[in-house]
Amino acid sequence: MAQAPQDQIAPLLTSEGWELLASLGPYREDKSFELNAALRKAGHSPALVSAVLTQSRLRTKAELKFGEFARSMLFTQAGLEQATRLTVAARHAERFAQAGVRHVADLGCGLAADSLALASMDITVTAVEMDETTAACATVNLIPFPNATVVHSDATTVPLDGVDGVWLDPARRVTSTSGTKRIWDPEAFSPPLSFVESLAATGRAVGVKMGPGMPHESVPAGCEAQWVSVGGDVTEVALWFNSVRRPGIRRAALLLGPQGAAELTSAEDFDGGPAAPVGPAEGYLYEPDGAVIRAGLVADVALQLRGHLLDEHIAYICAPELVDTPFARAYKVLEVMPYNVKALKAWVKENGFTVLDIKKRGTSVTPEELRKQLFAGSKVAGKKAGQKTATLVLTRIGEDRVAISVEPV
Repeated sequence: MAQAPQDQIAPLLTSEGWELLASLGPYREDKSFELNAALRKAGHSPALVSAVLTQSRLRTKAELKFGEFARSMLFTQAGLEQATRLTVAARHAERFAQAGVRHVADLGCGLAADSLALASMDITVTAVEMDETTAACATVNLIPFPNATVVHSDATTVPLDGVDGVWLDPARRVTSTSGTKRIWDPEAFSPPLSFVESLAATGRAVGVKMGPGMPHESVPAGCEAQWVSVGGDVTEVALWFNSVRRPGIRRAALLLGPQGAAELTSAEDFDGGPAAPVGPAEGYLYEPDGAVIRAGLVADVALQLRGHLLDEHIAYICAPELVDTPFARAYKVLEVMPYNVKALKAWVKENGFTVLDIKKRGTSVTPEELRKQLFAGSKVAGKKAGQKTATLVLTRIGEDRVAISVEPV
């Protein structure tokens, strides 16, 4: 039976546990059994060894979100899954700093990623966490910052006297013995979206992190909704109220990647904004970033590219010329074919393709199943040497299902 989170953290909050954890190098799965035996042979208890190895594994995994800071932090599995990447947390903190906020309550602070970013900007932080084990981790993680305090309490009942800013990251998962399960209803979050709105009604600067799949109709009026994508992965939609909401912006898509940051914004509500023309598959096909799609800004990108949509309800854009944009990935259109499995199988065979990258929107086709059908009976499928790759985009143009052969730019 898996150990409860508190059983994996408590042994580390001792001098022996902390020193042992600090003595380990990067976690390696292939060496874990050997290391487990060596630590037990050295006289450490099975409970401590299990806790140390679990934490070492989580620290190594957490480097994707926290970089080198992960090496001195404490994590729980559930907390790490929901934790904000440090690069994104820094963006949140900048909002409060630029608005002149001096004291932020981080309600539902989790492992304290956002509190870390806020405290590093000399903002006083009261980090509130209801789960005792997670609160203990947050306390350790905030040790370097004397301007940050952790409170073990219910986020909805803690006093906010002297607090002029509030950040919330509601729990959107429930944990059971079988793992964690995502919750979709904003009113089932902890705390619920209605509580966030009640805080905004006080006039304080309020920001809240929500899941990126939040429906547009659930976004409250009077706030800015900013979808954030990191390396092409849409991580959140942040809702900003009052002084941390930017004037004239209702929705935005912020893309963070190796080349820096790029943002697209709109003052229009979700049912407004420009309309893009609809046209054929030609020239170059563009696949918008997920944050652009979530923010309802596909038509805006199409107009920037001097292009058109293939279908008004599907997020594929075509343009006659190649235009450099951070908001969409470009492909050169090679051939447009009706969607017909028999004809596509013949096309694969005639061209000697051994690998198919299949993308789809607006169709119920399952890429894995189609790939099996197209390579059925082929002796070359799956060969490692001399591979010949093709990329197919499956979609609809009006009522017609099509397969578009494209080449990544």
